[in-house]
Amino acid sequence: MDLNSVPQDNSSTYGEMKKAIYASDEDGNIRSIGSSGWDAEEIVTKLAIDELENSKLEAYKEVKAGKKSPLYYYMFEQRMDLSVLSQSTGFFKWSIKRDFKPEIFKNISQKRLLVYCDVLGKQLEEIKELPKDSNG
Repeated sequence: MDLNSVPQDNSSTYGEMKKAIYASDEDGNIRSIGSSGWDAEEIVTKLAIDELENSKLEAYKEVKAGKKSPLYYYMFEQRMDLSVLSQSTGFFKWSIKRDFKPEIFKNISQKRLLVYCDVLGKQLEEIKELPKDSNG
């Protein structure tokens, strides 16, 4: 892409910031130039955010219904999935899935809970309960 082709569509998802894009100048040298985004990227980003919000709402419903532990909701609230939570905590995926079970979660060790708290940015008492609404 040449410098004059770098999109400047003022994407709302950039929040008035710019993103560095590499493009070639008239001499063929690669340079970094700021882009305010482009329409296609904005649409895809908004769709991804909507999907994350839907996952969070569904997780809230499952926890509220007693099918999952609060940990399940907080994972989605932080825009994580099982793989990211596993990598962040160092816990095996199968053991995290086990912790999603309410009956297992209520007996989880404080040491393990503190790891989840650290990764999810929650306090010890906070992670044990579902917030009053799905907006945290």
